[in-house]
Amino acid sequence: MGLDVLLARWRAGLNEAAIAVEDRADLAQLEWQDHKRSLQTLAVLFIALGGLTAVALMVLSIALIVQFWDSAYRNTVAWALAGGWLLLWALALWRLLVAVKQLSHPFKLTRNELKTDWKAWKEKL
Repeated sequence: MGLDVLLARWRAGLNEAAIAVEDRADLAQLEWQDHKRSLQTLAVLFIALGGLTAVALMVLSIALIVQFWDSAYRNTVAWALAGGWLLLWALALWRLLVAVKQLSHPFKLTRNELKTDWKAWKEKL
């Protein structure tokens, strides 16, 4: 009656669907791990930025006090240190903004794959 052929097609379709679901779950898990790593980087950068901000403000304050001392070399060194800390702070801020931008689109690959699957299912129906 041809039921064997129909049953074999259904079985093959179910196997393919199970493999696809497993692949999507693996992809989601990989992206979750990547997202967690990005969140850890973000936390470290927040701490670094906070510490560098405190140091930069202290050094800038010391540089302003030293500015009024008598020696010309003290001024140059103090402002060079303040500029160096300010540069480190700016680099940490830049890296923090890059990390925040990367976190704005979590699970991008999984969403694209599920969108493609949904379009394929709509076309079959």
